Amino acid sequence: MLRILRSSDRAAIDALFARRSARLEEAEAVVRPILAAVRERGDAALVEYARKFDRLEGDSVRIPAEELSRQADAVTPALRSAVETAAGQIRAFAERQAPRGWMDEIGPGIRLGQIVRPLDAVGAYIPGGRYPLPSTLMMTVIPAQVAGVGTISACCPGPTPETLATAGLLGVKNFFRMGGAQAIAAFCYGTETVPRAQRIVGPGNIYVAAAKKLLAGDVGIDFVAGPTEILLIFPDGDPRKLAADMLAQAEHDVDAAAILLTMSAETAERTAAEVERQLETLPTAAVARRAIDDNSAIVICDSVAEACAISNDFAPEHLSVADDSFLDQIVHAGSVFVGPWSPEAAGDYASGPNHVLPTSGAARLRGGLSILDYVKIITVQQLEPAGLERIASAVTTLARAEGLEAHARSVEARFD
Repeated sequence: MLRILRSSDRAAIDALFARRSARLEEAEAVVRPILAAVRERGDAALVEYARKFDRLEGDSVRIPAEELSRQADAVTPALRSAVETAAGQIRAFAERQAPRGWMDEIGPGIRLGQIVRPLDAVGAYIPGGRYPLPSTLMMTVIPAQVAGVGTISACCPGPTPETLATAGLLGVKNFFRMGGAQAIAAFCYGTETVPRAQRIVGPGNIYVAAAKKLLAGDVGIDFVAGPTEILLIFPDGDPRKLAADMLAQAEHDVDAAAILLTMSAETAERTAAEVERQLETLPTAAVARRAIDDNSAIVICDSVAEACAISNDFAPEHLSVADDSFLDQIVHAGSVFVGPWSPEAAGDYASGPNHVLPTSGAARLRGGLSILDYVKIITVQQLEPAGLERIASAVTTLARAEGLEAHARSVEARFD
């Protein structure tokens, strides 16, 4: 049964938030030898692990581009239309997010700016466990395509026909049947078959998270993902919709969390009852029930301000709020869904913003995956004699204050 707490019960709320902390130490110990084996033995080790963990039957983890095209040709019209709609939205949002190059004269003789360049190669990890996730393929590949990344690779330990068809529809050329720590190692170090990536993106299980954490010094990563979560702030609302949104998150994983903050005791009681009613007919109830009972709650707050403060402390992956008046009070969140007609499921698939989002409080530090993860912003400086002369005294004085005489002389040499 979904718990109902009072905001004054800080111990219970702290315990609720603490449940999100994933323990990676044990997983790190498991994945270390896998990472080392793939680094040292390349394809030989990768294929061994893929046969053991990913049900690989052949001699290569590569899925031929011809197979991706065949699956795309065989896809149902409904799924093709859905992929095209979602892909169009995701692409349009990524294009709108893209940073631009510019050069401006900010003063006499000083022109400053930036150029934007794509990464050379990225690897996208697509989970293949309880549910197939072609949506994650779109979310990780399309921004790379918009950015202009040269080599885009994707992997999945158990790709379904829908995932392979989506890869074909997107024009993906490098797709691999591999998962877990061995896939992360292959992207990080490269093998005879798998191109080395400069950045690895996409969510995964605890072993994927542990591998990304351990290899973060050798390869760029998006973030170390933990269990998924949603927090909703509604002073009151339709219990049926609120319960549906909570269950939409809870069905992802037994470790998922769904938390409603409300000012109405009646809304709390009716929503808890509605969750129970909807669970009775939910095909994924076995998973959702555990997430609801173990990790989720409704918290009755005294005010919107208090609810927003609790939310900022939680720093949720997904945040749903009653209307846009809440936005000025939101400081930490992965993605915000505003109003009763903005269900989180829309963002999972087709509204446009990325659904690969920071979890476990990482939203305090960064937002979700975006085109910025696939590009470099390179600053440019062009000074003329008059411009350098304007700042020369500041440069030489600061250089000598730091004991860097050659720095100062490199400026003065231009005026000798």
